[in-house]
Amino acid sequence: MELHNTMEDLVIARVNEVFDAIERDGDERKYCTCDQCRMDIVCYALNRVKPHYIVSNRGASRVRWSSIERQQQIADITALIHEGFRQVNHNQRPFFEHAPGHSGQDRDKNIPGFTIPTIMGRLFNGNNFAPISDVDVELLCNGGLVPMKDGNWQNPYHIVPQTDGAFSFWPAPITADVVNEPRIFEYAIRVSAPELETLTHFFKVSATSEIQVAGSFTLKRTFKLPDLYMFPPGEAEQNG
Repeated sequence: MELHNTMEDLVIARVNEVFDAIERDGDERKYCTCDQCRMDIVCYALNRVKPHYIVSNRGASRVRWSSIERQQQIADITALIHEGFRQVNHNQRPFFEHAPGHSGQDRDKNIPGFTIPTIMGRLFNGNNFAPISDVDVELLCNGGLVPMKDGNWQNPYHIVPQTDGAFSFWPAPITADVVNEPRIFEYAIRVSAPELETLTHFFKVSATSEIQVAGSFTLKRTFKLPDLYMFPPGEAEQNG
């Protein structure tokens, strides 16, 4: 069974129309029209409209809109888009290249590649089991920092108190020679914190090459690390 929110179609279509018009005709407010800001505004609008779910294409054929209802919805969505423009452009993501038409992914979609799953974990103090925060977590491969999928994912990842010790990474797709090639990738998590012994955790992730690498985040494609613990120097062996 597959659910679909038909409002996604309306919002995405209208956002694309507004962005394309700005890129074509210009705008005195100089709003950014990169793909990242475009998707941020889609999220902004979708979080503020009532969803309308259907199941399968049979449900889609039953959707009926009166012309007045559709016009009102489009008007409401357009107002949210312009409201989102102001919000998003005042709070642009700092780690993304804001350029028209830039998606942060220039990879040819016809080239085979490995989609590395999102890597997620949590970090705790081994003495009191409290979540650790205000530290940088590094994802390493062959001794170097692993490039991320785009500017929305950082490496190192800085853990803030509000996330209860949680961290996440989404490595960039890796080019493959052929489709359906299995491969195992070796990674390491490294964390340094004041008065605690540096933590290095090694692990492996398996992936199979494919033509269409995943372009959006999903919880179905994640690699969950075991909870990681940091101790003062010398105490890790005592607790091991």
